[in-house]
Amino acid sequence: MVSDAPPEGDRRPSRLTRVLETASWARRIAALFVDWAAATGIVILAVGWDRYAAVGSPYSWYVPAVFAVESALFTALAGGSFGQLATRVRVVRTDTHRPPDLLRALLRSVLICLVIPPLVFKPDGRGLHDLVAGTQTALLDDLVASRR
Repeated sequence: MVSDAPPEGDRRPSRLTRVLETASWARRIAALFVDWAAATGIVILAVGWDRYAAVGSPYSWYVPAVFAVESALFTALAGGSFGQLATRVRVVRTDTHRPPDLLRALLRSVLICLVIPPLVFKPDGRGLHDLVAGTQTALLDDLVASRR
């Protein structure tokens, strides 16, 4: 029988009990700016600059929707949004260290759009959006090292 438990006398934590350090705020904010800029660019390409920039335009509200969809799809499929992939940050489930499913990723993205959840966080750096979705952000290098 194969087990994730360490051999007798080995003090290293098992593969799934290793704690991943949460990615820094600087990287996560940089990833958010990249994602938001990409979502804004997509909306501008779709509706045109004049319609997007018009006073009272409802098209600016499309940006959070595009962000949420892009972020959720990329997170579920590739382990991070476009901006997170660019900044070498990954979103993983806390129980398996694997990318979240689409529903968890969408819930997390919608909560980020509400702005308040990322501002409410635990001492380990995980925001309310991560706590609700059962996820955390980690550096790609740490994630790779934890799987060895």
